[in-house]
Amino acid sequence: MSTAPEPRPREPKPALVFDDPLDQQSSDDTDRGWGERPSGDSAADLKRFLDEKPPHHI
Repeated sequence: MSTAPEPRPREPKPALVFDDPLDQQSSDDTDRGWGERPSGDSAADLKRFLDEKPPHHI
């Protein structure tokens, strides 16, 4: 007579979290990165400007 295979242990399901997401601080809530210019030379700035310019501004 054959025996049933041993059941494998199940991985636990992730728990549901019912916290208010608005109570947590997001990256937009800080002043970090606002208005800061990346370090670089003016040639790199010009290249970035020309690369990101919309086609109707040529």
